[in-house]
Amino acid sequence: MSFRNAGYLLPNTPENRERLVWVSKTVRSSGGDASVIEVSSVDDLSEIAIQELFRQARDADYEVLQKDLEKLKPRSGTSNPQVLRLRKRFDEIVAMDFFVSKRRSDIQALFDQLNPIPRQEKPVKVLSKREFQNKTWLTRPRPGIDRVSSAWLIARQIDDHPTFAFADKSGELPGAIAFDMYGSDGFGHEGDRCTFETLCCSFSIKDKKIALIAEAVHDADLEDTRYGRQEGHVINRILQGWAKQKVENHELLKRGMDLIEGLYVSIA
Repeated sequence: MSFRNAGYLLPNTPENRERLVWVSKTVRSSGGDASVIEVSSVDDLSEIAIQELFRQARDADYEVLQKDLEKLKPRSGTSNPQVLRLRKRFDEIVAMDFFVSKRRSDIQALFDQLNPIPRQEKPVKVLSKREFQNKTWLTRPRPGIDRVSSAWLIARQIDDHPTFAFADKSGELPGAIAFDMYGSDGFGHEGDRCTFETLCCSFSIKDKKIALIAEAVHDADLEDTRYGRQEGHVINRILQGWAKQKVENHELLKRGMDLIEGLYVSIA
């Protein structure tokens, strides 16, 4: 945030300190002078007032973005390059929206209107979580982004004490609930939903942060760039690398679930 034409303020977070220390070291190693200064207080501004200044700065960014979004027309069922470009700008603003401007949700709603989800061929019945406790959940070996994120969702939102197992075919473990397995009666792709999205719909999961993860998983798993999100692609590449290192299935699943948990926690 620009501060009275004298400099810029950043929240005193470990990430920001690390970035500034790195920059200062680079400057000094090149023969220059640089110092990192921590400001504990501003005498004529309270902490709440400073946070509001941050929000106002982001409000201005969101307002410009909103004007560009309102010029576009809704386009369902396919990627819109202009929407993807503006989505990238939106993500850049969100990264600086440290204290969560109220306008952020308005912009997200505009994106949803511009790229609406097409009507699914097969409606998903809403299920009760009570009927899915202490179950064994079965999926294919060498899990990728859709399977590890689905397992994370199952453990975090659906089954309090799940057990995960692996098999090439769903019939190999009678009584288990299959997910993301070909030709099974369990949870999988429905219409243009990936398995993670199907689980969200099936159990009516409304968490906004999970909805953002669903977008990332969708883009990486279906590779249709609908939402213009890159996080899922990065996680998928990491999973592929671990698979090439012959990481055992359960360990691969656990590591992948930890990555999704980290992504969830990081979302403001």
